[in-house]
Amino acid sequence: MDWQDAEREYDDEVIGETTLGRMFEETVDRNANRPAQKYKGGVYDRSLTPSVLPAATPGEFRAISYLEMRDIVRNLSAGFHDLGIELGDRVGIFANTRMEWAQCDFALLGAGAVVTTVYESSSPSQVAYLLDDPDATAVVVENESLLETVLEAEDDLDLECIVSIDELSGYDDRDDIYTLDDVYDRGEAVFDLEAYQERVDAPGLDDLASLIYTSGTTGQPKGVQLTHWNFRSNVNAVRKRFAPRPDKPAGIPSLDEESLAVSYLPLAHVFERTAGHFVLFASGSCVAYAESPDTLQEDFGTVQPTMATSVPRVYEKIYDAIREQASESGVKKRIFEWATDVGVEYQQADSPGPILSAKQSIADTLVFSTVREALGGEIELLISGGGSLSADLCQLYHAMGLPIYEGYGLTETSPVVSTNPPEAVKIGTIGYPLPGVDVKIDESAADQAAFTDDPGDVGELLVKGPNVTQGYWNKPGATTGAFTDDGWFRTGDIIHQRPDGFLEFRERAKQIMVLSTGKNVAPAPIEDAFAASEIIEQCMVVGDGEKFIGALLVPNSDHLEEWADAEGIDLPDDPQAMCDDDRVREYIQQEVDRINENFEKHETIKRFELVPQEFTEENEMLTPTMKKKRRVILDEFEDRVDRIYAES
Repeated sequence: MDWQDAEREYDDEVIGETTLGRMFEETVDRNANRPAQKYKGGVYDRSLTPSVLPAATPGEFRAISYLEMRDIVRNLSAGFHDLGIELGDRVGIFANTRMEWAQCDFALLGAGAVVTTVYESSSPSQVAYLLDDPDATAVVVENESLLETVLEAEDDLDLECIVSIDELSGYDDRDDIYTLDDVYDRGEAVFDLEAYQERVDAPGLDDLASLIYTSGTTGQPKGVQLTHWNFRSNVNAVRKRFAPRPDKPAGIPSLDEESLAVSYLPLAHVFERTAGHFVLFASGSCVAYAESPDTLQEDFGTVQPTMATSVPRVYEKIYDAIREQASESGVKKRIFEWATDVGVEYQQADSPGPILSAKQSIADTLVFSTVREALGGEIELLISGGGSLSADLCQLYHAMGLPIYEGYGLTETSPVVSTNPPEAVKIGTIGYPLPGVDVKIDESAADQAAFTDDPGDVGELLVKGPNVTQGYWNKPGATTGAFTDDGWFRTGDIIHQRPDGFLEFRERAKQIMVLSTGKNVAPAPIEDAFAASEIIEQCMVVGDGEKFIGALLVPNSDHLEEWADAEGIDLPDDPQAMCDDDRVREYIQQEVDRINENFEKHETIKRFELVPQEFTEENEMLTPTMKKKRRVILDEFEDRVDRIYAES
């Protein structure tokens, strides 16, 4: 039996047809005394009292068991119900990713509510929209700061209550504002097991579980309607792929009750909500919540996780940090570069001989073992989604013994459509469709002349399956436009389906650039080619409607300073002046030329401009899931783009 047949036929106690609240209750029954969550001390001013949630030592992580987590979830659920939350009510969660986010999610789902998510970085006007559009009756906020954001927008809302996860002070005059501890105490006082169980089972599988708003790279976010069965079926399919199935060869990593994950992506986003939350808790795994994305290396070292889910930009940042630490001197840098070259060669070899195997062993001893230890020393698998991952970067991680399994999905598909199976990984692909998820390619949506080198089918990916949304909240026109006449969901992504069935991402259909020469160019592969560069921090390709491809490049300023010191060059202190320095441009031109060698003539970057400002969520050039907001970037650097095309 091949692995595709094995995963289709696989069944176990995790796989089922239940509401998400019931799924949680069942996993607690199976994993009662196992660790469920780990939380870091000294980070938050939590309102849940020490008798409910004992304080962790600052800088260290403390665990609670599944039984302890269930006690919190049940009492919070009863408390929310006592505050008036009924079946079908929409309730927002407006907070960073943390253990209480997860507890509130299961508590609200157990009360029959529909959880609508709000990104922690949202402005008052965005919060007003994200709570008003679904007619939210309540919202859980993280702290006083986010409470104030909601209060700025409350004239546009019809909220019956607001709950803060952290302690509050100065709101005694409001009888509609509570702390999470208040909710817990109310729930503990009125909790009735039979009534709670009835509420858990009250929603039907086809009833809404959540409204997740698209991150809005263009236009106003749309509320994607996701049912209990949308999520549950996706949990089932992911489980079939990553469970410790008996057919898997020894040494193949799996996801089970022994797994320990670090969670740091926004739970407001569907990727972390499913892959780093529903799937893990259903499997009996333990989830540790990082302090912040800035403390990842420290938190990995402390927690010693076996797995993590992340987006490509974070993997790029981690690799940059690894390379920087490994290149503190010229000798160390040469050893690191030699080791990565050996590792990639070893990974790519069908049957590495004794000499290459010996080199790999030396590289592992000198470099890779140290890298793995810096990330806790126990990583078995890393999942990448939410964007396109550079194949070169993925190869480097595999070479270091930190395998990344890339996948693909959308909010509208709950989200996972495909992943690389651990027993048959194909680097450079977004994997093979999950069991029960059907895909096909609409070739009419792509210029076939632009993809003549791709054996297989290229076009817009269409998806059908139990994980696919029923549509957008209060947007029937958008819902109709998102589906074909025969019911296939249009992803809007140009995908190459290889003859072996694996998928390769090409580009968002709307982001395919058409040059004035008529040539079609996909920006993503060009931008991804810079991911492992130590010279370029970020790249955004431009050129739609122009004669040639250009690029806005964010240089790695630390590297430039090191290069200048080594060359005896005195660079300007002003960041923009440094970007305009002819010596810097000449140096970076060499890197651009190196990258250009991998592309067709019409895909090569003919001119570029350097910009000193990194694209971030804080400056609104990235979405909360770290996708580029191309229109914002183009507006910010309009003068630089004009310079690229001034002569043409």
